[in-house]
Amino acid sequence: MRTLADLIARNARFHGGRDALLQDGRRLTHRAYADRVHRLANALGAHGLARGGRFCVLAHNRIEYLELYGAAEAGSFVIVPLNWRLAPAELAEVLRDAEPAMIFVEARFAATLDAALAQTDLRPIRFSFDAEADGAAPYEALFDGAAATAPETPPAPDDLAWIIYTSGTTGKPKGAMWTHGALLSAAATIACQAGERPTDRILVSMPLFHVGARIEWLAVAYMGGAACLLERFDTEAAFAAIQRERLTMAHLAPVMVKRLVEDPRRSAYDLSSLVRVHYGSAPVPEEELRRAVAAFGPIFTQVYGMTEHLPSSILLPYQQHLDGTPEEVARLASAGQPFPGTDVRLLDDSGNEVDEGGVGEIVVRSPGMMSGYWRKPGETRETIRDGWLHTGDIGRFDRDGYLFIVDRKKDMIVSGGENVYSREVEDVLLTHPAVAEVAVIGVPDPRWGESVKAVVVVREAGAVTEDGLIAHCAQRIASYKKPRSIEFRDALPRLPHGKVDKKALREPYWAGQGRRVS
Repeated sequence: MRTLADLIARNARFHGGRDALLQDGRRLTHRAYADRVHRLANALGAHGLARGGRFCVLAHNRIEYLELYGAAEAGSFVIVPLNWRLAPAELAEVLRDAEPAMIFVEARFAATLDAALAQTDLRPIRFSFDAEADGAAPYEALFDGAAATAPETPPAPDDLAWIIYTSGTTGKPKGAMWTHGALLSAAATIACQAGERPTDRILVSMPLFHVGARIEWLAVAYMGGAACLLERFDTEAAFAAIQRERLTMAHLAPVMVKRLVEDPRRSAYDLSSLVRVHYGSAPVPEEELRRAVAAFGPIFTQVYGMTEHLPSSILLPYQQHLDGTPEEVARLASAGQPFPGTDVRLLDDSGNEVDEGGVGEIVVRSPGMMSGYWRKPGETRETIRDGWLHTGDIGRFDRDGYLFIVDRKKDMIVSGGENVYSREVEDVLLTHPAVAEVAVIGVPDPRWGESVKAVVVVREAGAVTEDGLIAHCAQRIASYKKPRSIEFRDALPRLPHGKVDKKALREPYWAGQGRRVS
């Protein structure tokens, strides 16, 4: 196999009668999936979408979403998933950058999309998943009369398949470009090291606009397995799906693992089929991991990756010694060891590799990495240098090559698996007339790993309240980005050259923690 189109065809041939996708009683075999993907790809071409043409999807998790992923992969198009949590102004930024020819939308997000498009000059062809939607063609009508054969112009390994957007450090979105070859390599690497099998059936509850949700299913699909979709994560819905479909795998954020363990309804379900849970964005804290293993068994695997580089490192169940030596127990807080085929180095500020045991920026290199940022050559050159991707994470290795992430070089917060850039929140707070200065930091949070905290200097005492500033942010940026708490001060601490000393602001909150990030 050389492309994702080849994978779709392979699964249809060798696993054709077996389940590919499941959701709410609906099922598609691999053969039926390939049939609908090919019909859809041919229909998009007939509607004028050119090779390499881009289309967006604004929807919760649903089978049609993965059909559209497949249509892009088989039809030599590019899918651009949209984060439905974004405010209209944020969506408008992505749309202006991506310039999609088509948009597929759920009715519940139609008003948000209208508000976003009104801030652009774009007039894409619009399709709706819902039977009745004003101004949009019905999705299912695309299949009428469309050929079920593979499109005549197959993709090449270096062709783009996905553009996945992440927030930029200045609030401007960046689209990570993923080629067929890179994605296929990443899927194969994860499947091989994590031990995926054709009989695996994975619960996908993370949103499909995240690269993690899609690559986890792609790794299972690489082996011919199946995915069961949840529209959104819900603990009881997850329990019910695992029992009903005898799911063997799940992909979760640490906060989701915690919720499954703590939900008292868990004992009412037969979850014995579950043999592997992948989690990412941060380690599960030691005590929570102990509780998770007690509840489900030693089935937890941590995968460290990012929107720009998928298979970085992995901590497998056999490496998690809850009752081992102090060194072994300490490794529970690590991100594991690099994947086979992935090179990881630690560099100092001068770009030199640090000595053994030293701390430096994590840089990675493998076939499973993005090719750059869409229409941002300068930021691409800054992130990918001499073939190495600079992660912005600060780490160290122990003597056996276990990677520990100890801090971030980027001014970024990871809250509940979502990246939040401090500058973006600061810029929104500064639009409030009462705010003179602001610094946004991440502080430890028992539920979300980190939460967003703003330290604010106002122009006049009492001119605005904490609730007022939080509401101001909620109207302008996605809810998960808004501050959870605000502290008012007379002045912000500064370094000798005048820059705000965020290290001093963060120190009281992270003192005594094993690492300075979630």
